[in-house]
Amino acid sequence: MTPFPTERPRRLRSTWALRAAFAETRLHPANLIAPLFLKAGIDAPVPIASMPGVVQHTRDSARKEARALAGLGVSGVLLFGVPARKDPLGTEAHSPTGVIQQAIRAIKDEVSDEMAVIADLCLCEYTDHGHCGLLAGDEVDNDSTIEVYGQIACSQAQAGADVVAPSGMMDGQVKAIRAALDDSGFEHTPILSYAVKYASSFYGPFRDAAEGAPRFGDRRSHQQDPANYREALREAQLDIGEGADALMVKPALGYLDIVRAVKDHFNYPVATYSVSGEYSMIKAAAANGWLDERAAVLEALTSMRRAGADLIVTYSTRSAAEWLS
Repeated sequence: MTPFPTERPRRLRSTWALRAAFAETRLHPANLIAPLFLKAGIDAPVPIASMPGVVQHTRDSARKEARALAGLGVSGVLLFGVPARKDPLGTEAHSPTGVIQQAIRAIKDEVSDEMAVIADLCLCEYTDHGHCGLLAGDEVDNDSTIEVYGQIACSQAQAGADVVAPSGMMDGQVKAIRAALDDSGFEHTPILSYAVKYASSFYGPFRDAAEGAPRFGDRRSHQQDPANYREALREAQLDIGEGADALMVKPALGYLDIVRAVKDHFNYPVATYSVSGEYSMIKAAAANGWLDERAAVLEALTSMRRAGADLIVTYSTRSAAEWLS
């Protein structure tokens, strides 16, 4: 007779009900943040070819999408703007009548406090050269850039943003933004810092959506080397010291070890951004019948939660929220 195993873990996963009852990680719509792209000067949403199912929104369509997401229990939207006019200084980024400022007001009017309206804070979509800051020659000038970041933060807070999310990876950006917000009476506006943002090859479709690809060069002078782990912890620690209220790790799937490390080392609220390339890969594979989109998306998102992410920014937010509901 074969010896009877003294431990049988299969007992707790023999049925769907048992697997659900003993699941160690929970995924809920409240863990999800939906990125929305707002484009000035369009009359109807514009589909993004490299991101099936994602569009550049009008103010009205973004407002309706936010209402639908709030109804599904999604915790927030993250707004990106494509202005009608770009210049070397990215002045539309902090205009009181800018595309994002108007969108913030419209969405806050629609959803009030039902969900968080988070404003991405960078210059790449607003500059005619496509870089994340002001240029000195062909290089991004760190210190003049973070002064402008402070202006953008105040403009977004004035419009009603619940959270500002600086993504430029400039040294000292959180300190400069915190000081600007405090000096302008927005001391209660939190900063979700893209503390750990890698120079990833998975951002390509996003640049189609945000129309913010650099006209020359790249962003490796300020975004992190994918080979580096300890540097991520240093960046996170610096941002905490400068006043960040929560931390973002971007991208997600290839960097789950970084998500876990940041969560374990600092025990701060941690978000991760499942980027456009991750989204489009699953979409393409599903369209070819190579995998089940629903199963793949929920598995990927659960892995991010398991790694320690409290919030997940994902282009699959609406679909995932509907599936989870």
